[in-house]
Amino acid sequence: MLPKRRRRVRAGSPHSALASSTPPAARFPGVAIYLAEPRMGRSRRAFLTRLARSKGFRILDVYSSEVTHVVMEETSAKEAICWQKDMNALLPDCPQPALLDISWFTESMAAGQPVPEEVRHRLEVAEPRKEPPISVTIPAYACQRPSPLTPHNTLLSEALETLAEAAGFEGKEGRFLTFYRAASMLKSLPYPVTSLSQLHGLPYFGEHSFRVIQELLEHGTCEEVEQIRCSERHQTMKLFTHIFGVGVKTASRWYQEGLRTLDELREQPQRLTQQQKAVLPTGLQYYQDLSTPVSRAEAEALQQLVEAAMREILPGATVTLTGGFRRGKLQGHDVDFLITHPEEGQEVGLLPRVMRCLQSQGLVLYHQYHRSHLADSAHILRQRSTMDAFERSFCILRLPQSQQAALEGPLHPCPTWKAVRVDLVVTPNSQFPFALLGWTGSQFFERELRRFSRQEKGLCLNSHGLFDPERKTFFHATSEEDVFRFLGLKYLPPEQRNA
Repeated sequence: MLPKRRRRVRAGSPHSALASSTPPAARFPGVAIYLAEPRMGRSRRAFLTRLARSKGFRILDVYSSEVTHVVMEETSAKEAICWQKDMNALLPDCPQPALLDISWFTESMAAGQPVPEEVRHRLEVAEPRKEPPISVTIPAYACQRPSPLTPHNTLLSEALETLAEAAGFEGKEGRFLTFYRAASMLKSLPYPVTSLSQLHGLPYFGEHSFRVIQELLEHGTCEEVEQIRCSERHQTMKLFTHIFGVGVKTASRWYQEGLRTLDELREQPQRLTQQQKAVLPTGLQYYQDLSTPVSRAEAEALQQLVEAAMREILPGATVTLTGGFRRGKLQGHDVDFLITHPEEGQEVGLLPRVMRCLQSQGLVLYHQYHRSHLADSAHILRQRSTMDAFERSFCILRLPQSQQAALEGPLHPCPTWKAVRVDLVVTPNSQFPFALLGWTGSQFFERELRRFSRQEKGLCLNSHGLFDPERKTFFHATSEEDVFRFLGLKYLPPEQRNA
């Protein structure tokens, strides 16, 4: 007699949870993903598994105690919880992994690394929480309070930011600041808001903000916010302002003139100023690349290219990655580098030589050079200006993508390079701490820091320095910590400045 064939346990079935697997080595050892099959289908699951592994993600074929992230497609939070209860019955001592929608997976694939888990990604049913005491005191200025990268009230703050953005598009500065300050306050709260009573007594929350938050708490959405997001004007303004070299005023004028799409803009060059005619073709030509988020890995690759040019031109010069990446973000719209040299004066006239070096390698698609006006920096401080006068170049650089293309393979062929927005800023070493603070952001954090300096301390702060207009003196700093100390503020590291 022939022996009975052992029945094969299919991946994704409840019984497969009791099986074991040895996943391959991965780039992110702390992340182990299980793709739940019920609505995903076996063929799609197999395809997504291959894609993720090609990018260095660890994908487990069976559900086990090693799983840190469960990804589901077209599954409600209630269904996800039921699925997890079934798994818990099979593996009662298994730690609870994050239950995530497929959107987290696809965004992570695009970024080439796990993206932060936001509220919109999670499938967990929120459990009732005790309201924290409403007597919690939150400082009024964003520079006085930590604002983490992943706050507790993202849904609420994003809604108010949409209202602020719409006000900015309309040129209503007062409403813009009111909504942004309320959104910033929400980002810094150390607890999730479940009731309006938790916001009473906090600054910047008016009747309009309370109405929006109440609707969000009760229904999970706000009709006014959704109408703004779906409106033709808002979408067109976002489209135009994302074009390299286009601001709110220009975008608003184009909208009033009847333009709605990029194709319409290309067909009517007579509407452009001379400066826009020089800048805009580049922005439109590489619009797809420039509107695609830049990953941290890509930012670090660009830093290596700039550092290599520096070593060739001025040994000892340093290149510091600033902006959102310094605050801990995994993605950004552009990349900012601050360049200096420990021997003051060596940095003068450095940028044109750097640009020529990068151009000789075929890495420069566009650049707009601004010479230094450091002779006017003291005047800028005395006039309380927020602008700086550093030597800088606003660029679009060609980032080689050959390694990424090899990882993608034939399933997803991609170009061998990507256009990326890059700002190169050169600062004297004596002004570097102030420039580093100013160029790290966030933009709203810096705005609040300068407002605090002016209104509470009577001092003028910008990226060049800190000036006492009464005593006619400048403060000397060797670090960001010094600047916070001069202002009487507790030092906040970059990752706590996401206001």
